[in-house]
Amino acid sequence: MIRPGITAAGDRVRLPVGEQLLVPLVDALAVAYTEDPEAVGRLLTGHAVRVLALDYAECSEDMPEHERSMRAAEADGTREALLGELPDEVQRDPLLTPDDAITFATRLTKIAGFIRLHPRKARRA
Repeated sequence: MIRPGITAAGDRVRLPVGEQLLVPLVDALAVAYTEDPEAVGRLLTGHAVRVLALDYAECSEDMPEHERSMRAAEADGTREALLGELPDEVQRDPLLTPDDAITFATRLTKIAGFIRLHPRKARRA
């Protein structure tokens, strides 16, 4: 279950999903690399090239929009290829039962309401 909280500054709601998602992904990628370093290395290199090309396109003032879109699609494609190498048991998105979703929404609403109603108290917490 995702447990929302308040940031250290007290002005935002924190959703701690990064660790739930990133740790298993990094672990699975490391295992995949040890099983076939050449293939995974090529996938990582190909993805890096496309990510850098996308970054350049997004920062360039004279880059046509269709070029940015093409580079974004290429980066999405190589990302999907990398994710396709991960084992099926690695959960990519948090899945909540209906009851867990309602509980999550309730907690999230309470925390956001607290920050809105007590901004100074929340910042000191």
